[in-house]
Amino acid sequence: MLYYIFEYLESEFNLTGASVFQFITFRSASAFILSLLITMIFGKKIINFLRKQQVGETVRDLGLEGQVQKAGTPTMGGIIIILGTLLPVLLLARLDNIYIIILLITTLWMGVIGFTDDYIKVFKKDKKGLKGKFKVLGQVGLGLIVGSMLYFHPDVTIKEQLPADQQIVQENGKKIVFGEAHKSTKTTVPFLKHNELDYAKALSFLGEGYEKYGWIIFIFATVFLVTAISNGANLTDGIDGLAAGSSAIMIVALAIFAWVSGNIIFADYLDVMYIPKSGEMTVFIFAFAGALIGFLWYNTYPAQVFMGDTGSLTIGGIIAVIAIAIRKELLLPILAGIFVAENLSVMLQVSYFKYTKKKFGEGRRIFKMSPLHHHYQKLGYHESKIVTRFWIVGILLAVLTVVTLKLR
Repeated sequence: MLYYIFEYLESEFNLTGASVFQFITFRSASAFILSLLITMIFGKKIINFLRKQQVGETVRDLGLEGQVQKAGTPTMGGIIIILGTLLPVLLLARLDNIYIIILLITTLWMGVIGFTDDYIKVFKKDKKGLKGKFKVLGQVGLGLIVGSMLYFHPDVTIKEQLPADQQIVQENGKKIVFGEAHKSTKTTVPFLKHNELDYAKALSFLGEGYEKYGWIIFIFATVFLVTAISNGANLTDGIDGLAAGSSAIMIVALAIFAWVSGNIIFADYLDVMYIPKSGEMTVFIFAFAGALIGFLWYNTYPAQVFMGDTGSLTIGGIIAVIAIAIRKELLLPILAGIFVAENLSVMLQVSYFKYTKKKFGEGRRIFKMSPLHHHYQKLGYHESKIVTRFWIVGILLAVLTVVTLKLR
């Protein structure tokens, strides 16, 4: 909104300083500060409102230290994150940008699914919440929408670097490094020199013209990643500050990738895929980062509010969609390693328990409890120590992910 206002003021009245709103870096920094202030100032008011509405967490006694004391802590705090993200984005981002539109849809879509789940748990007194099949259906639905928009929308294109012998210098001194913008199902493969993978090649067995069906594989990959990462974030949200802090680390790394991918100069220097108009996502990402950090003000141990599925599902969906949009989704197993580990710990635990029960007549466990963070709680570690160490691991993974820009 402010972008368009100041653009008008500059063009019509030549207002001094109005052009600063044209810069993504300025608007991103402003979005971060505004988001942080909104969540910290209004977060307390929202928490008090949730407490008055008796929107308290129902805790099952799993034998974990300090767990029972958390009963009654307000949940649905993901509303704070969503509002803290959306308000700065609506004020500072270019709302006609397709990537911003996709991220707004993602935030609202996953927010509604998570809110419905929390509502059933709190007000319907059903601890299971929204049935798993409906939750997965919602995640798949978002994946289909996002995948379709990213492939079929005319504004979503990429530019690839031309071979050295095809690069030219024009009369005005401008060097043409990238080819024409075009639709593509290519993505980035980390650690490899010629680091691009075309999803369409999975259908090469169809023979000539297989490329036109590449969108099927691309959309399938989008659905899988949105579902997997949002579930991983949901499982990670088990102890104070873990999900929000880990997500903030991941999102800062994605901000770097989004800015580089949308900047033709740095895309050329770092030899990465240039994605026109994707740099605008940096404004959204910084607003999201500010909301996560502001939420941590109230969510660190001992938590005054829990994000609930309203927050965790939204966080996972946003991270997955950003990674796919900038064609860095194959980095998610590294960048979102915390989420992946939490997911795998549950899958391994359940699978091994069923296998041993069938084979030996008695179910056995790999971990003392899953998801993984509960295993360390059972080992006697205080949750603050677990969270801090998970953050450290998350920082290492984020740094390794960013290093892949040149490490190949």
